[in-house]
Amino acid sequence: MNPERDNKADAAMIPDQAARVRLILFDVDGVLTDGTLLVHADGSESKVFDIKDGTGIVWAQRLGLTVGLLSARSSAATAQRATQLGITLIHQGVAAKLETYEQIADSLMLEDEEIAYMGDDILDLPVLARVGLAAAPADAAQDVLSRVHWVAKANGGAGAARELIELILRAQGLWDTVLATYLTAPQGQKS
Repeated sequence: MNPERDNKADAAMIPDQAARVRLILFDVDGVLTDGTLLVHADGSESKVFDIKDGTGIVWAQRLGLTVGLLSARSSAATAQRATQLGITLIHQGVAAKLETYEQIADSLMLEDEEIAYMGDDILDLPVLARVGLAAAPADAAQDVLSRVHWVAKANGGAGAARELIELILRAQGLWDTVLATYLTAPQGQKS
């Protein structure tokens, strides 16, 4: 990946890149959360996750995409959220993200072009440089923003992951399937 990207040229390629994605990997802190960490007196911690991101993750999985988490920090809150969302591909406490990324790609027999990754800080750069669709939330570090293919309008923990998922589902012609689920629900039924 070039140190500084030509964002206009990249924008034209985004739909093609998104159409090839089979695996969406997310960093956690700063991507699925706003990066805030609440440490309680008993040593436990809390994080705030965006419900829209979670809904998008569930849709992606139901439509056949694999979703995984790749985080440098280990957190019980992250493991709990992954369980709630049905994410089984979770790697926490990862010191070398690129090495773990390569193991994931090999185990799933995927090429780089079939993987999207959303990260927000410079420790994500090695993985962002490899994947077919590199993405970041709007409030990512400047060194990340200038090196990814696509930047969400939303900040981390505020819908950025959902935007990426929608982009991918639309590029793959699957968004209408999501909409149809709710537009054809019997009246009076809550979705």
